[in-house]
Amino acid sequence: MAKPFEIPKQVVWEAYLRVKSAGGAPGVDGQTIEAFERNLKNNLYRIWNRMSSGTYFPPPVLRVAIPKRDGGTRKLGIPTVADRIAQTVVKMVLEPRVESHFHPDSYGYRPRKSAVDAVGRARERCWQFSWVLDLDIRAFFDSLDHDLMMRAVRKYTSSRWLILYIERWLRAPVQLEDGTLEPSRSGTPQGGVISPLLANIFLHLAFDAWMQRWFTGVPFERYADDVIVHCRTEQQAESVLLAVTQRLARCRLEVHPQKTKIVYCRDSNRTGRAREESFDFLGFTFRPRRARNRRGEYFASFSPAISGVAAKTIRQTMRRSWRIRRRTDKSLTDLANMFNPELRGWICYYGSYCRSALYPVFRPLDRALTRWAMRKFKRFRGHQRRARKWLEGIARRDPRLFAHWYLLSGVATAG
Repeated sequence: MAKPFEIPKQVVWEAYLRVKSAGGAPGVDGQTIEAFERNLKNNLYRIWNRMSSGTYFPPPVLRVAIPKRDGGTRKLGIPTVADRIAQTVVKMVLEPRVESHFHPDSYGYRPRKSAVDAVGRARERCWQFSWVLDLDIRAFFDSLDHDLMMRAVRKYTSSRWLILYIERWLRAPVQLEDGTLEPSRSGTPQGGVISPLLANIFLHLAFDAWMQRWFTGVPFERYADDVIVHCRTEQQAESVLLAVTQRLARCRLEVHPQKTKIVYCRDSNRTGRAREESFDFLGFTFRPRRARNRRGEYFASFSPAISGVAAKTIRQTMRRSWRIRRRTDKSLTDLANMFNPELRGWICYYGSYCRSALYPVFRPLDRALTRWAMRKFKRFRGHQRRARKWLEGIARRDPRLFAHWYLLSGVATAG
């Protein structure tokens, strides 16, 4: 019997491979990827059969609260493994249709674009423009209007099955950690596979294309709902802020009045003063920094480096999650193999700009390794200086053992 929707089985298989590669926690059914794979053929057939016949209905999304860097909590929605595969099927079909329409300065969750690209572009423009509008949209993923979202989707596709399932995902109920079910009246769950693409579709029309039409010559960088706008004067920034606030209100979104601010990009060529002279963007703090030119002369440059919040999060992870000093059953090589992947990730990202700002971030790690050596080896107990010298000797002989020893400076650094 012919299915009303033509969805190739190969697409479902490729979607499964992507979900498996990404990993992730189980949803409301408690099923892990490993459990899903025990009956893989039938499970994938069931997804394809229901999606092709129009009878696929997403289960509730499991909502969990995770801590935010600013001390609050973020509501994260976790779909089931099967639902993540179904969402990936829709994303694989819809994304190529909309990607070519997106603005070049939209960087979030797009092929061949990254947060590092967005930070680098913002850095260049902060050198060219004296003022920045640091725009914060209040609770964007929780506030997204479903009717407006579907209107935006229909601008890019008339496919019945894509529209059908996107609408069902938007309306799918939410299951709280205590088992209570709540209806979904607005928003799209952070953690859903399809959510970042929907966010880009909505904000492209609500912000990107609108800015391009009404504020030609005012550049910006947007990474999902994080937005930086560059202006030549403070008056221009205030005018843009007023217009953007009104525009987003028509799209049923709100500019956060406390977190949104206008920033002066002070450097050696712009020596005025303003109330705000720094802002955070994607884990980096932009502010005036001491730099040196090719002639060895020092000057002030408005540049990014790892933010204090990101640095604190890294130190807390190393202290609370790694608990190095208690891992005396491990060798130094074991510890390096355990933690180097995460260390390399941090250094690769936050070391993209002003790598020297990472030096103090990783000093506590070497102190923790020193304390680990004092607990593990009797000859170092009560002798911190001796343990530190021992560690420094290993760092000189094998500077690549720990990622932060070599990658930060290219020379051995320990202690």
